[in-house]
Amino acid sequence: MKQYSTRKWSHPEGYKYLAPWTNAVLLRFLIRKFTETLPRAEFRMKTQVNDACRSVIANIEEGWKRPDRKAYLEYLGFSQGSLEEVKGDVRRLHQDGFLTSRSGSSLKDIKVDLKELKGLLEGDKGNSPLEVLYPPLKILSLRGELKEDKGNTPRSSLSSSFNNSFNNSSNDSSNASFIKENLTFEMFLELINKTDWLLRGLVQSLEAGMAKEDVVSPFNRWLGKEVETKRQKDKELDEQLKEIMEGKRQQLEEL
Repeated sequence: MKQYSTRKWSHPEGYKYLAPWTNAVLLRFLIRKFTETLPRAEFRMKTQVNDACRSVIANIEEGWKRPDRKAYLEYLGFSQGSLEEVKGDVRRLHQDGFLTSRSGSSLKDIKVDLKELKGLLEGDKGNSPLEVLYPPLKILSLRGELKEDKGNTPRSSLSSSFNNSFNNSSNDSSNASFIKENLTFEMFLELINKTDWLLRGLVQSLEAGMAKEDVVSPFNRWLGKEVETKRQKDKELDEQLKEIMEGKRQQLEEL
């Protein structure tokens, strides 16, 4: 079995600087918000899709700490598989009539900028709730402001307008209706497809690195060092013998 050199990283939680991770954190947040609106009879779907979202994130995190690129790639593969599972569940939620489709809708409609969110998550290290860290996400808990605003109000104005009206209750029917109206099938597909593209790019980068890596087992590395040390000692001994022989030759010539 091939042995690859130990991975080196400068930050123990460096995965938090990866765009696939920040996208996956947002996906989990949006999925949880949406599944809170599902009827109780869909508890299995709710549990399954939320677990799959958690798995996308967890495998990126665990893979980061794996000792070599091969193991890291395996966990990224698990993350890709879980992401595909989420995509299938989102498609089924749409087919079953729970998730609305609105042609042309995108994350920009709910004022989400993936690059902006990535920068905030990098600084915060994922320690704060997303709706606290990123004000645009708070509007998913408002009751109609986004629909009435139609994207014309500056984000800063919107974020200040809901300080008094923010309500976290997932049992509020008007809040549930607002979420169902404003989170669309197209938005989820946009986020999933972008995350998948980023994960594939990361995998390709690691595979390219492995192709260039000198694949040597720990034993062979040790053996190589031992051989080199012996070669150096033999060379020094040869030099010493040459000096001795040259000295003796000169003595004989003098006689």
